[in-house]
Parts: sequence; C-alpha cells; structure tokens
Amino acid sequence: MIDRRTFLAGTGAVLLAAPRAAETQQARVPHVGYLSPLTASADASRSEAFRQGLRELGYVEGRNIMVEYRFADGNLDRLPALATELVELKVDVIIAAGGGLIGRAAKSATGTIPIVMTNVEDPIASGLVVSLARPGRNVTGLSAQIPELSPKRLQIMKEMVSTLSRVAVLWNSAYPEKATEFKQTQAAGKVLGIQIQSLEAQSANEIDNALDATTKGHAGALLILPDPLTNTYQARIVELAARRRLPTMFTQRPPVDAGGLMSYGPSYADLFRRAASYVDKILKGAKPADLPVEQPTKFELVINLKTAKALGLTIPPSLLGRADELIQ
Repeated sequence: MIDRRTFLAGTGAVLLAAPRAAETQQARVPHVGYLSPLTASADASRSEAFRQGLRELGYVEGRNIMVEYRFADGNLDRLPALATELVELKVDVIIAAGGGLIGRAAKSATGTIPIVMTNVEDPIASGLVVSLARPGRNVTGLSAQIPELSPKRLQIMKEMVSTLSRVAVLWNSAYPEKATEFKQTQAAGKVLGIQIQSLEAQSANEIDNALDATTKGHAGALLILPDPLTNTYQARIVELAARRRLPTMFTQRPPVDAGGLMSYGPSYADLFRRAASYVDKILKGAKPADLPVEQPTKFELVINLKTAKALGLTIPPSLLGRADELIQ
C-alpha cells in the first residue's frame, strides 16, 4: 500500500518533470550545417542570400534556427573532415554550398542526413541524384546546369570586343565538372570563330603562371570558369588580368564589383535564397528523394563601366540595353 504523502510527492515530481521535459523539447531548434569550399569573406554574399531566404520564411538565426558554418578556405581536401564535423553535430540538414565535390563530400559523410545542394553543374553525372524530377536519395536542391551559357558568354565577349579572335579560358582541371564545361566552351569557340587557349590551374601559384601564358598566347580576353579555387582568388585574377589589360568574363557578379569587366550567368544570390525553401520543406517533413531539383530561373549580365573605360572599350548599345546592372 502506498502512503498518501508518498503518492502526492511522487505525483508532484511527475507533474514538475513534465513541464521541464516539454521545455527541453521546445528549446530544441533545428540545426543546419552550411558547408562551403570558400573563405568566409568570399562566401559572404552567398551565405547572406541564404539567410535572407530563411528570414523570408520566418526563420531567425539564433532564435528558431541555428546554422553551423564550415569553410574550407579554398582547400578541397578539407571538405570531408568538415562534412564529418557537421554530421557529428547532428545537424538536421546540410547545405552543400558549391559544386559537385562539396555535394559528394557531404554525401559520403552521411547516408541519412538530408543535403541541399545550391549550384551543382550536373547533379546526375556527379552521382548525387538519380534524376532531376525524382532525386531518389538524401540529396536535392538546385542545379546550375545550363550548357548553353558557355556559347552565350563567348558571344557577349565578341560583342564587347568586335575584333576578338582568341580567348584564354582559366579553369581548374582538378574539378571534374570543369572538364565538361571547358569542352562546351571549346565547341562554342569553333562556332563563333574564336580560338580557345586552355589555362589550367590547380593552385594559387598556378593561377599566376597561367595568366603569364596569356601574353605568349596573344589572348584578347579571359573567361574564368567558376570553382572553389577561382572563386577564392577572384580578386587576384582581376588584378592579374588588369595588369595585362585583358577584358574578363566571369560567371557571377562579385569579381565584377572588384574590377572585372563582365559577368553572365545564373543569379547565385537567387539560387542560395531559394535553397532556404528546401530547408523549410525538409524541416517540415518532406523527403529530399521526393523534392525535384530546380534549375536557375534568373540570369544576370553585369558590366563594370569603369573597367571598360580603363581598357579603352566602347560598350555597344546592344549590350548596354541588355545589362541587368551597370557598375559605375
């Protein structure tokens, strides 16, 4: 038989414990892992776009969502360890903030935690998804696979420099997706009557050496294919190209803000902002395998007028009219 006082004391303890358990449950907020191949400063505009997307969906960082950031500082070899750190923190979702290598690093670290990719060129070839419509695994998100952009960039460069006959292409041969993109650029060059000079670089020092080769190759312009290396050293590439008076074409806006001539490609701010919607759906119970991979819907042509003037270029009215933004 249970004593009345013992019973009441036990009941009180249960009643007191229940609110505490509820409080503990309520205190648990979703944790998102953010894995970037870049430095924090080089990634700043992207991570801010992602945070903006979260805010638009009602998430306030530090209040009802936590984001754990990991930056590889341009060193791809660090990605697996950083991905493992996020897994050990038991994050609910991982943002793979970059290309296929970042997605694969995150995927190899976990087979269960949902992964949202932000701008993988070819997620099927990268082995991240089975198909765009039905990813089929624990990875979904946004693809930047737009093959027709390579000829479009060369065409824009030809419009800017009417006498252009040779373009140097800077790309990282250690990054598998870039080989395909370089071949697409070569094919576009043949159609437009432009010779393509290959500049391969796998480190910061090799970027310097590659740019030296543009003088010997008589390149009339420089096109940069994006990857963690070229994204990390954008400012350096802009500086080296300016010394050689080379018009530059990037795929995204930040290096144009830093003095590059032009950029044309998907709006990375839009892609990273949209990645937040995937996080929201997954946190509400959706499975990555059932969320179709989306492609870019917004593209931007950005031209730096000051740089054009410094290079002695007169911008054709056709380009001025099509530009989404002109940087003074």
